Amino acid sequence: MPLTSVDKDLDALTLTIVADFPVPVRRVWDAYADPRRLERFWGPPGYPATFTRHDLVPGGRSTYYMTGPDGERSHGYWDFLAVDPGRSFEVRDGFTGADGEPDPDMPTMLMTTRFEEAPGGSRVTTTTHFPGVEDLEKLLAMGMEEGMVSALSQVDDVLADLASFAADRSAEAQLLGDTQVRVARLVRGPVELVWQAHHDPDLLRRWMLGPDGWTMPVCEVARSVGDTYRNEWEQEGGGERFGFTGELLESVPPCREVTTERMIGTDGPATLNELTLTPVADGTLLVLVVTYPDAATREAVLATGMVDGMETSYARLESEVLARV
Repeated sequence: MPLTSVDKDLDALTLTIVADFPVPVRRVWDAYADPRRLERFWGPPGYPATFTRHDLVPGGRSTYYMTGPDGERSHGYWDFLAVDPGRSFEVRDGFTGADGEPDPDMPTMLMTTRFEEAPGGSRVTTTTHFPGVEDLEKLLAMGMEEGMVSALSQVDDVLADLASFAADRSAEAQLLGDTQVRVARLVRGPVELVWQAHHDPDLLRRWMLGPDGWTMPVCEVARSVGDTYRNEWEQEGGGERFGFTGELLESVPPCREVTTERMIGTDGPATLNELTLTPVADGTLLVLVVTYPDAATREAVLATGMVDGMETSYARLESEVLARV
């Protein structure tokens, strides 16, 4: 990483790190927007980060943990206070316990990150504002400056690795912790249309079908928080039939939706499904984080070929819906 400067200002209570990259601004922005890429540099070497949530929108939140060499975890969060897409974001940066609650013994900071064109590429300026001198000194003594510098030193490799995040790659699953799985897919189409395709029954019936040979005779969409939805699939010509139902818990169009999901006719615990849509250069980054009641249930569901079925549906979304709108 071409590190331009590191400036500690004890009077202003700030730490500012400036770095230049030989790529367009949008490529660097997308590296911060995609949790898969962000994980590859935000944790310093030896302490990789795992993002369990990442909503790069005003009012959004990111939650993550860094795993040390001995398996110990340090948890943190960002609350997005302002986002100017492609140019800057401002977050409240803090620490949490393993339960996700803010750590009362640790300070919260204001962190701003600006993305600008620069000779030969782009410049990223990250400024952290501390609430007091004692907080600044405490975090610097913990190695915050060295950690941020070493983390950002990994950005070059992420920016060079375009193949891992290309638009022609299939849906990919990553296990998060003991009970979660994250499925990510770059969908060729604008965020607004991808959101619409998830909430218009006529469109859903055209693409959310999984493997060929199935129809969707029941498609009841939840319109408001607290509403329930119901989807049922049936083999063409009649035969096997199954479905899912659940409740809409959170909706922030066109970027985030949280629902529960339970297979119709079963009494087992529901999953929690968190859908995030983020605009990137090649379309929309679709990320679905599913939380299962336990690891065994997660493994059993993944073994059914769930991700392959999702990929078939997402490919159909591109070809049968987005390409024809």
